[in-house]
Amino acid sequence: MLRIVETKLGKIQGLPAADPRITSFKGIPFAKPPVGNLRFHAPVPVEKWDGILKAFDFGPISVQPTPNYDPNDLYCREWSVDENIAMSEDSLYLNVWTPAKKADEKLPVYIWIYGGGFQTGFTAEMEFDGERIARRGIVVVTVAYRLNMFGFMCHPEITAENPDAPANFGLLDQRMAMQWVKDNIEAFGGDADNITIGGQSAGGGSVMNQILHGTKGIFKRAVCHSGMFYMPGNNIMNPRTLADAEKLGEDFFKFCGAKSLTDMRKFTTAELRKKWDEYGGFGKSIATWLPVKDDKFIKNELFEAFNKNELDYVPLITGFTTDEFRYVPEGMDKDSASISAIEIAIKTYLEKAKENGVKCPTYTYQFDVEIPGWDNPGKFHSVDLWFWFETLAKCWRPFTGKWYDVSRQMCNYLCNFIKNGDPNGNDCDGIPMEKWEPSTADNQKNIVFRV
Repeated sequence: MLRIVETKLGKIQGLPAADPRITSFKGIPFAKPPVGNLRFHAPVPVEKWDGILKAFDFGPISVQPTPNYDPNDLYCREWSVDENIAMSEDSLYLNVWTPAKKADEKLPVYIWIYGGGFQTGFTAEMEFDGERIARRGIVVVTVAYRLNMFGFMCHPEITAENPDAPANFGLLDQRMAMQWVKDNIEAFGGDADNITIGGQSAGGGSVMNQILHGTKGIFKRAVCHSGMFYMPGNNIMNPRTLADAEKLGEDFFKFCGAKSLTDMRKFTTAELRKKWDEYGGFGKSIATWLPVKDDKFIKNELFEAFNKNELDYVPLITGFTTDEFRYVPEGMDKDSASISAIEIAIKTYLEKAKENGVKCPTYTYQFDVEIPGWDNPGKFHSVDLWFWFETLAKCWRPFTGKWYDVSRQMCNYLCNFIKNGDPNGNDCDGIPMEKWEPSTADNQKNIVFRV
């Protein structure tokens, strides 16, 4: 197995995963630490290092609310983490799982972007363990990026300092990590010309924003789990203009008592997090610091780009869980019906693809798996992550054989798509799995996952 690799930046040593046929490399820097004068600045490429970088542990998580455990909160129960987990502005690291025995194997590559509303999330979340996907002959990469105000702060001074990259630092972090993978993944046995990007929720939204920015020869297909949102008359994913985002930044600077960008860079991380909490904390942050239409990275919101045929379409897997982001359209009885905002978005995407003459296939799904547990949680947002990564064994819920069967098949579909753009193939017994047909505007063929 590959345990030491030599990248363009230096040598890196990894460790055997739980399955010793897989090597994991954790905590690889892909950008300079965004601290000091690089706070509220576009990422800067990391420099070469001497010696061997020991990539044994995940890097610190991006600055966000302190993780906590509340037994009454569904998401805390599902993904509780150690409240003492290391957190730092120095967080721009990626992780690699590879099954390669040598560097020239040219294995397909999957880059994963976590979700969390652009406010929370990190690569060390236990559902994102890349080992099960790597076992299927894929090099898996999970990437970190800046969140909340650290990743999406805007201000006239920030714009003036770097007008070519005035905003969306979190998205720029993702793009720099992708470029790092493009430049270095062959050292891990990966194929730099066969990269798929994927993400869920805000990570799925990030995937669509990366597509909006253009593939630019970096990736050739995409996976967007629960990541397109569209409510007619209330598009919650419509980004602010740079000017509007700058006004929010000015307000926060004033709240902090900072007269300049220099003053904001003098605060310690702890001081700035305290100001963030006093300003309104997570509740205000999730409505304030988000991707921005800066006319540099994001020129239009997604559906406007559809209308103008500005999207760099690629083969796509996208879908939703049954119970997430449902709303009642105007004029409809709330007790009689609701519609998934994500399903509406997907239908719109397919319609615009047809209008624009797009030939790339789009594979759509609905996750309708009954979830066990005393809390009867339903098919809630994000629960499908355990299944796509085949990490059910890490979850507290009493999953048994039938759930493992569904998870195995979902992971198979995903991995087939990563390899060649077609999710179809055989299950572990050699029998073909249910045919997953691509969807079109005229015939949306959602494959439905159930137990």
